[in-house]
Amino acid sequence: MLSANKHAARVPYPESLRSIMSIRCAEQSRQWLSQWRGIAHGATPLRALPGLAARLGIAWLGVKDESQRSPLGSFKALGAPVALLRQVLRLHPGFEPEAVLAGRYAGTLKDYTVISATDGNHGRALAAAARDAGCRCVIVLHAQVSVERERAIADCGARIVRIAGNYDASVAEAARLAAAHGWQVVSDTSYEGYEDIPRDVMQGYGVIASELVEQADGAAGDPPYTHVFLQGGVGGLAAGIVSYLWEKYGARRPRFIVVEPVQADCLYQSALAGRPAGATGTVDSIMAGLACGEASPLAWRFLQDSVDDFMTITDDAAIEAMRTLAAGDCGDVPIVSGESGAAGLAGLLVLLRDRALAGAAGLNAASRALLISTEGATAPLVYEQCVGVPAASVLSRQQKWRASVDTAGISGCRAKTAC
Repeated sequence: MLSANKHAARVPYPESLRSIMSIRCAEQSRQWLSQWRGIAHGATPLRALPGLAARLGIAWLGVKDESQRSPLGSFKALGAPVALLRQVLRLHPGFEPEAVLAGRYAGTLKDYTVISATDGNHGRALAAAARDAGCRCVIVLHAQVSVERERAIADCGARIVRIAGNYDASVAEAARLAAAHGWQVVSDTSYEGYEDIPRDVMQGYGVIASELVEQADGAAGDPPYTHVFLQGGVGGLAAGIVSYLWEKYGARRPRFIVVEPVQADCLYQSALAGRPAGATGTVDSIMAGLACGEASPLAWRFLQDSVDDFMTITDDAAIEAMRTLAAGDCGDVPIVSGESGAAGLAGLLVLLRDRALAGAAGLNAASRALLISTEGATAPLVYEQCVGVPAASVLSRQQKWRASVDTAGISGCRAKTAC
């Protein structure tokens, strides 16, 4: 399903939003994170897929591969650590930012406890950051979070609390535990009276956009992409990237399309209602990172006037997209993209199979589409069940592909092969 956002506007980035999230703060976050051992040095790859683009009939297709962001295998390594760091600095303004995640204040922070609900990746990132900073971490998991993801979070030193409900129930339980014990919630979704930390999480995601601007070689002042496909969830990732690119390009910004599971369509419903709304489905999707029932009100403030289209996809469409990226068809580089990571490609494939939908989304032979693969095989067994082969096999073929091509001078979004 595709719904055009009647409130989308081609205007300069509003000052009211700049006061909340800005390029300046995103760059500050990028600098601080560059000193953390839990994150890769340098930008994640922007991989061009010229073969798939040609098969689909568009001018260019690229994937920002966030599986390479850190050992966590997810873009969430950007959000929770920044939020934890900024919260610590609010409590201890004299601390040196780069020293917090290096553990230099562990003695001071040893009795400080942070807590969050998660579908997996956010909790793992928060647990890793808390471990390195020297504070305690409690993670609340709902019934649909896999045992694999639970173990990965526990391995980062977090205490795990399991509940029987869905993601929204885990958010409520995290808030209850925090109030009962005096712990600090570090969540990627906002609610009444709780916006500073979700804003910091979203600001961390702006690092992705910062790298994309550097990696692009479009005409001066113009965006190098006509379309940017972004995962839904509560809206945090989309808001973080939209904020940066909207401020950078103003009224010339690319077309933003948000994709989410049909059974977790809170942003789609928010667009229809013109305000933050809840999902109409079961909120039980294989796309665990996007299985959210309520839109973040703070994220919605950035999305309501900037996202041009909201769409929903099925789990089967996501699995097909995972397999397409893993196969590396048409001579393209094979890519490991998890269930939520492949959602953008799933949305693009759905649109391009229907001439009317493609036209409604402004997709044609001149389109240059950007996807964000937000995660790799963060749940390896789930990935293998979906794709039919283990992630290690795909990575082996990726290494062979890279060894077989001359990558000298390949960068940016006009590359003929992957970088």
